[in-house]
Amino acid sequence: MNRKRTDSNRLILSVCAVSAFTAMLFLFPSCKKKAKVEPIDPPVEEGTGVSVDLSTVPYTKLSDYRFFEGEMKNQNPAEHVIPYEPASGLFTDYAHKKRFIWLPTGTQATYVSDHDVLDLPVGAALIKTFYYDDVQPAGNTRIIETRIMIRKSSGWIFADYVWNTEQTEAYLDLQGSNTNISWLQNGVPKSTAYRIPNETECHTCHKINDQPIPIGIKPQNLNVDYAYSDGTQNQLQKLVSIGYLQNNLPGNIVSTVNYMDQTKTIDERFRSYVDINCAHCHSEGKHCSYRPMRLAFSETTDPINLGLCVEPQEFINSSLAYIIKPSDKNRSMMYYRLGSTVPSERMPLLGRTVVHEEGLQLLEDWINWKQTCN
Repeated sequence: MNRKRTDSNRLILSVCAVSAFTAMLFLFPSCKKKAKVEPIDPPVEEGTGVSVDLSTVPYTKLSDYRFFEGEMKNQNPAEHVIPYEPASGLFTDYAHKKRFIWLPTGTQATYVSDHDVLDLPVGAALIKTFYYDDVQPAGNTRIIETRIMIRKSSGWIFADYVWNTEQTEAYLDLQGSNTNISWLQNGVPKSTAYRIPNETECHTCHKINDQPIPIGIKPQNLNVDYAYSDGTQNQLQKLVSIGYLQNNLPGNIVSTVNYMDQTKTIDERFRSYVDINCAHCHSEGKHCSYRPMRLAFSETTDPINLGLCVEPQEFINSSLAYIIKPSDKNRSMMYYRLGSTVPSERMPLLGRTVVHEEGLQLLEDWINWKQTCN
């Protein structure tokens, strides 16, 4: 009898001990294992017309974002979708481009430096449509793709939308493909198998330290006027005036120029050209940072960073003595690569299949302008 009472007492004590330990876990939460806290994206905005639900993007169809009003092919931006254009544009097989930015209500971008991408808030969307005019044989306009970058709390994501033949809709496709196109460029027939990039190709150019980032939306590129529907205005001041950009800009921004503007110096024009076409790879932390060139506009005040009188690291042709040899395009590796369409030799590696004749001429003019290694 006493033994049974003793066993019962032990059972009661065990239950009490477990209960007490459980109570301690609630009284002292540090005893519990902390769960990993994942960043939470804000919910989709309502009532703004545009729909960017960070929990479900990228959408299957471009129209689901409601970035455009009326027929989508006309690219008329919806309210609060703001067009922009950098001083110099990236060359992509002579394709035309329309660019737009949208920010969630109540958010702002902030200035970092002249040559750094604006710090855009979570929910921001950058939209870029690629199209051709004078497409043969009918001479009409054809939109090929619309690329979107969206900033989630975990970082930027890519979404590429390929337009249908009817030009009524574009569908998400990150697999990559080629499409044949023929057009007239200043009256001259041209054609190519235009490359629509896959997600890996997007990441190759749009990254720093292996993290996805935008490229062109920098103060140095936007410090020029744009003809908006309500009048011409400096693009940075426009973003400030509508509340998209914090008004903390410096009084003087060192800016790129339109490389086609003959009123600018050959040095400004060429440095602006390589900045927008090459610096997204040839900068610290970028895809080609192991190369000796540093081609950002802020770094090419030193011509050595452009490769002037610098020996190339790779062998293509024994006559190519330098990346750029003053007054001698035929011994300049950069001139050879910009003039090549061979995939293993051409530069840039991605984004073009044909030679940019105007860009190649600009490089030749700069080479002839540079008489010495200084």
